[in-house]
Amino acid sequence: MNDQPRDPGRTEQAAEWRAPPLEKVEEQPALTRPAPRTRHWRWIAVVVLVIAAAVAAWFWFGGGTADPTKAARGKGDPNARTVPVVAAPARKGTIAVYIDALGTVTPRNMVVVRTRVDGQLLTVAFREGQDVKAGDLLAQIDPRPFEVMLTQANGQMARDQAQLKNAQVDLERYRTLLAQDSISKQQVDTQEALVRQYQGTVASDQGAIDNAKLQLTYSRITAPISGRVGLRQVDPGNMVHASDSSGLVTIAQVKPMTVIYPVPEDNVPRIVKRTQGGEEVAVDAYDRAGRTKLATGRLLTFDNQIDTTTGTVKLKAEFPNQDGVLFPNQFVNVRMGVETRADATLVPTAAIQRGAPGTFVFLVRQDQTVSVTPVKVGATEGETTEIQSGVEPGNLVVVDGADKLREGSKIEMIDPAARAAQSSNPQKGSPRSDKSPSGKDGQGRRSKGGG
Repeated sequence: MNDQPRDPGRTEQAAEWRAPPLEKVEEQPALTRPAPRTRHWRWIAVVVLVIAAAVAAWFWFGGGTADPTKAARGKGDPNARTVPVVAAPARKGTIAVYIDALGTVTPRNMVVVRTRVDGQLLTVAFREGQDVKAGDLLAQIDPRPFEVMLTQANGQMARDQAQLKNAQVDLERYRTLLAQDSISKQQVDTQEALVRQYQGTVASDQGAIDNAKLQLTYSRITAPISGRVGLRQVDPGNMVHASDSSGLVTIAQVKPMTVIYPVPEDNVPRIVKRTQGGEEVAVDAYDRAGRTKLATGRLLTFDNQIDTTTGTVKLKAEFPNQDGVLFPNQFVNVRMGVETRADATLVPTAAIQRGAPGTFVFLVRQDQTVSVTPVKVGATEGETTEIQSGVEPGNLVVVDGADKLREGSKIEMIDPAARAAQSSNPQKGSPRSDKSPSGKDGQGRRSKGGG
């Protein structure tokens, strides 16, 4: 130890230097870690919750349910629900086989009326769109130039006939003198040649007269066929020429009317067989939508060769078209019956379903369940379809309500009339009440007479 006395002033300075003022630091609570025993209990609780959830899910999805029907209902299986359907039996019957095609309406005859002489168009004697008969006057060209030509031809004819007559009289005289040996034979021969020359001139004049009459006739333009006229292409007052390509008007024969349509070449043998047998093949024409029948006719003929680019052959059908419903160049759906099949298995067309298995029907079993049965479809006629394989006569097939069915679905067959009545009036039998059991309406207001 150092027992030397300390300097009081120095000691005071050192104390002052070593003890500066310190800021007050807030005390922070220390982080406490849970005890190991507490952590173990938390893990045990989590494991218990997972096990409980697994057990609940097992019971919910039917693992512990004794009744499989209840399990299926809890699981949401559509096969466990009873689906109301309408079913119909397959039957034996006769069905007609049709060929459908897209055809074009064409007039039986169509003529573009043109003038055969040049001249000024004076009058138009038809009304656009009207029906005309063969020989009716359509238009008149100025006939005066052709009348003048006819007058000139007649005058030339009269002069040449007079010269011919004079030459014939001289020939008779020369023959008399030749018999008396007063003139030479050469003079008689010359006179005979002159007579023949005048005869040729007269014949030529007759041709000129006929030509002038023909030109005069052509100045009256008449209908070459019976039919319906279109829109006129030339107005009165214009000059028309025989070389004009547009013509005056078009006449289309619409009674009867024909339809040209192509069919696949595979159907040609059946068509030929039926036509050669002397049977008349009926053909129906429908509108563009294929819903409204426009006319009924018969097969008239077919082309003599197959179009190699399309593999089809063109057929022509004839329709009386007395009501004028068919119009030239109109597109129609053609349906032609080529065969009639007897003892065919028939089902309603609504029973035919199409999906992943192809074409199938829902076949009703004895236990009121359905089975997806693939079928081979044949001809279709309206609401009836031929089944070539897969269904036998007497089997029940679902025709309504198939959208909710699948393999093994439970069904309940109902009356179609009752189903239709239910569809038309869905609120029947379950009237809706706007009042609550407490006597108040849906807005919480007390109804009249509710107390």
